[in-house]
Amino acid sequence: MAAIATSPAARSARLGLRATPEQEAVLRRAAEVAHKSLTDFILDSACLAAEQTLLDQRLFVVSGSQCQALMELLDRPAQPNEGLRDLFSRKAPWDAK
Repeated sequence: MAAIATSPAARSARLGLRATPEQEAVLRRAAEVAHKSLTDFILDSACLAAEQTLLDQRLFVVSGSQCQALMELLDRPAQPNEGLRDLFSRKAPWDAK
């Protein structure tokens, strides 16, 4: 998943946050080093962290026997599934609005 890129002119939502002076100093220094505005640096960093959090919800680790059982389930012919049909017809929570 790539970071969500937008031009500053396309931004309309306003986010507010509070930081300690130390946090602000670190963020400002990092933004300078990255040659970005403070806003761009914070948004890019936050979006990357958000995407990683969402991806972490999709990755799971299983044993060899569990993997084999999963592969057998995946190899079975598709069956009608009203629950999945309903799920895939809805927007993802992070795409809402």
